[in-house]
Amino acid sequence: MDFYVTFRVNEKIYLRDPESSELGKQIIKSAIDLIYELGFEHFTFKKLAFEIKTTEATIYRYFENKHRLLLYILNWYWSYMEFLVIFQLQNIKHTKAKLKTIIQLLTHELPKSMGRLDYNMKFLNQIVIAESSKVYLVKEVNEINKNEVFKPYKDLCAKIAEVIIAYNASYQYPKSLSSTLIEAAHQQQFFSISLPKLTDVNQENSKEFTTIFLEDLLFKVLG
Repeated sequence: MDFYVTFRVNEKIYLRDPESSELGKQIIKSAIDLIYELGFEHFTFKKLAFEIKTTEATIYRYFENKHRLLLYILNWYWSYMEFLVIFQLQNIKHTKAKLKTIIQLLTHELPKSMGRLDYNMKFLNQIVIAESSKVYLVKEVNEINKNEVFKPYKDLCAKIAEVIIAYNASYQYPKSLSSTLIEAAHQQQFFSISLPKLTDVNQENSKEFTTIFLEDLLFKVLG
């Protein structure tokens, strides 16, 4: 899939818009690569600065801290996922097929090509699986949320909830189910690889385990 997309990320997340300069774009691209390689705990602005041959001070002009940088990356991802859901569903008529397509999007790597930003989609997908909960499972979440920085995630959940309601209008918890699907997709993909005894994954279904599990869960819940 080859297309150009761009999203306006909440300005409260950054100090200077990374999209405003080539260095800013390189900060995001290299941060994705480095967080994937090192893990978020071991990722630092010092290491990122060394990687892109700049100074820590320069990176701090764009982001207050690494948590805000991760939040920026995830905001971009959530916006991109909502775009993909809308794009992929536009020619699908049957609601059940739409729900299956959503699960496919949640449980598989993102399309490789996304235009001039050239993010590594495999790395981005793995960061989302392993690190995404770290942006909201923090003590300051209520304060952070006042600036609506989780809106793209909420919008994605709302879009999935719309399809759930279309499939079963009497179901009472569409938003809770949509956020559960997203989080379960991340957790089950992580567990099936790193902590497989927390799942029912086996050699025969390892590649599609999370997809199969979420489809079974979803349609048993919705009837």
